[in-house]
Amino acid sequence: MSESTFDADGITLEKVRDYVWEIPQEGDMRVPARVLASEPLLEEIKDDKTLEQIKNTTHLPGITNHAICMPDGHQGYGFPVGGVGALDAENGCISPGAVGYDINCGVRMMRTNLTYDELQGREAELVDSLFANVPSGLGGGGIVEAGIDAVDEILARGVDWALENGHAVEEDLLHCEDEGMREGADPDKVSQKAKDRGKNQIGSLGSGNHFLEVQRVTDVFDGDVGEAYGLEEDQIVVLIHCGSRGLGHQTCNDYLRKIEQQHQGLLNQLPDKELAAAPAGSQLAEDYYGAMNAAINFAWVNRQLIMHRTRQVFERVFDRSWQEMEMELLYDVAHNIAKKESHDVGGEQRELYVHRKGATRAFPAGHPEVPKAYRDVGQPVIIPGSMGAGSYVLRGGENSMDLTFGSTAHGAGRLMSRTQAKDEFWGGDVQDQLEEQEQIYVKAQSGATVAEEAPGVYKDVDEVVRVSDELGIGDKVARTFPVCNIKG
Repeated sequence: MSESTFDADGITLEKVRDYVWEIPQEGDMRVPARVLASEPLLEEIKDDKTLEQIKNTTHLPGITNHAICMPDGHQGYGFPVGGVGALDAENGCISPGAVGYDINCGVRMMRTNLTYDELQGREAELVDSLFANVPSGLGGGGIVEAGIDAVDEILARGVDWALENGHAVEEDLLHCEDEGMREGADPDKVSQKAKDRGKNQIGSLGSGNHFLEVQRVTDVFDGDVGEAYGLEEDQIVVLIHCGSRGLGHQTCNDYLRKIEQQHQGLLNQLPDKELAAAPAGSQLAEDYYGAMNAAINFAWVNRQLIMHRTRQVFERVFDRSWQEMEMELLYDVAHNIAKKESHDVGGEQRELYVHRKGATRAFPAGHPEVPKAYRDVGQPVIIPGSMGAGSYVLRGGENSMDLTFGSTAHGAGRLMSRTQAKDEFWGGDVQDQLEEQEQIYVKAQSGATVAEEAPGVYKDVDEVVRVSDELGIGDKVARTFPVCNIKG
């Protein structure tokens, strides 16, 4: 290994510049693959199939410039988590495998005017109340139980439905990606089975790495942008991380099966069947795009209802209205999604399906799709860490459009599998240590869930964010630290 190459068990990466490594195009690769990482992160990324998977994605028809792996990259289902692939919307394809099962898994942050001092001493009461009032865990149970007609409305209208039904205020929509409603959503393309799985899960966290976390702001790195985002040191904020639950999972599954039946020819060209894709312009590509957009709307409503319920819990615990506590949505951003976006490719604007799987949109200042409130400073990007580490608020960096189709990382990125985590950690011990050593109060449906999500299971979020900041794809604005955490 020289300073300009990195050898990873048979895959050699060439250094393009600091933090940018390339797997050169060869054989049936349509473009090179790029990995954005420091050498310590590369040492971790090479331990699973991430590099092989990002190389495999370069075989997708219509892939443009290069396939990209973010600093938090790790092995996923076909397409690596932390992967970005921009596929031509006319001559390429759209891949349910490159979006993933949890369509519009994403995060939203709500700020408050409470300080950490005001919350101290109430942590146990708050975590118990949140756990009792926000449904979590596998299976059914949501904040609202809806008939199929209401599910169809949610799928078509997104957060607009929540506004009409008293679960949102106008400002919530203005601070959500796409104002909480994807154009082109088609509820008719979502199966009855998916709707049945979703109808009792509206307003629920689910399980796995999903959580609701009360945090305090520990650092503001950019005062001007922090002020624009309404963030200051010692302030209490709330972070919600979840997606489209069983409805999104079923939708992905439905379309993977249809692709196997209808587009076996394309499937046979790919090195991994889990990259299953439908050719752009085909009926199945159109149907999946309509269904995916509908599932995206469902996920936004899911997070909106959880946020609304959180406001009500805070009202009871702190005995004042959520408006008095200024519990306002900072931003909601998706990180499992494929969107039609226009990007500069070789000096001309082209419409692309930008697949972000475990990657966050990070549009810079001035971009027309950034909400008006933040357009002068850039889109907020929210990057959760583990429940024992800080999370970050970034802003879309000025290099993001050139380097990553307007994207950055989405979290710390796993280091070990859930099975391995349960072998190495005991949930009760992790809970006790977090409370005794860090004053972090954790409540979950099971000790196994806590073990699976132990801080030691994740990469160093500080290093992931440092690389994003150095590359100018997502600039550091603020850091937060957990106070209370509830998990499924």
